[in-house]
Amino acid sequence: MSEIQGSLKMITNGSVLLYLIKGLGFTVVIAVFAVLLGLVIGTILALARNYCTSKKTVIFKWLSTAYIEIFRNTPLMLWIFIGLVYFPSVNVSAGFSKALGLSRTEIALLIKGIIALVLFTSSVIAEIVRGGLNSIPKGQFEAAYSQGFGIVRTLTLIVLPQTFRNIIPTLLSQVITTVKDTSYIANIAVAELLGRTFQVIQISPRYTGFTSQNVSDVFVLCGLACVMYFAINFTLSCIVRRLQKPKVRKPVSV
Repeated sequence: MSEIQGSLKMITNGSVLLYLIKGLGFTVVIAVFAVLLGLVIGTILALARNYCTSKKTVIFKWLSTAYIEIFRNTPLMLWIFIGLVYFPSVNVSAGFSKALGLSRTEIALLIKGIIALVLFTSSVIAEIVRGGLNSIPKGQFEAAYSQGFGIVRTLTLIVLPQTFRNIIPTLLSQVITTVKDTSYIANIAVAELLGRTFQVIQISPRYTGFTSQNVSDVFVLCGLACVMYFAINFTLSCIVRRLQKPKVRKPVSV
């Protein structure tokens, strides 16, 4: 049996394939969690940076600006390693660990990586939201104030709904980036797809029948991971293009 046949035999193994599919599931969950929590934090940061301009609140503008600029202009990998060293470890129950199929140490490392990803992603999303806020005409504020709305009601009922609708394509593009960014967590944890791919490569002789790793093992397993990443991100890209496509209104017949 040739080396390439042994490598292909490895990815047809049900246990290996299931192991990688579970890693893909973790990748999707991590990305969704990072984007949702990043959207909450990013919205708060964007609002603070845009509207905390009075003497009493300008400190929040400075803090949010510092947060956004520091995280946006430094590598994600740096924050993952900072988190590995300085973020506190989270203890989880044995039942939760068993349900995820991970050891407590793996979960602790994964949580540290997720926190770093959330902090980084929230700074990027903050600028996306801020761009959406700046796209709202000032007349919207004036109309709201003329109806007796305060700044909080104006933002929550009028400005933010329009902002989120305007940034949907850009936000989906950021989701694609975040899905790819989850691969950085493979440097400290093995839960997500790329981490599991590397782990299978290390023990590939167990499945190929050879006594050592082969170059074909790396190409086949990384190629499979590439296909999985591509399938998710290409689907999201199609959605983004569909949303960005201008709608042509049919002429109204008289």
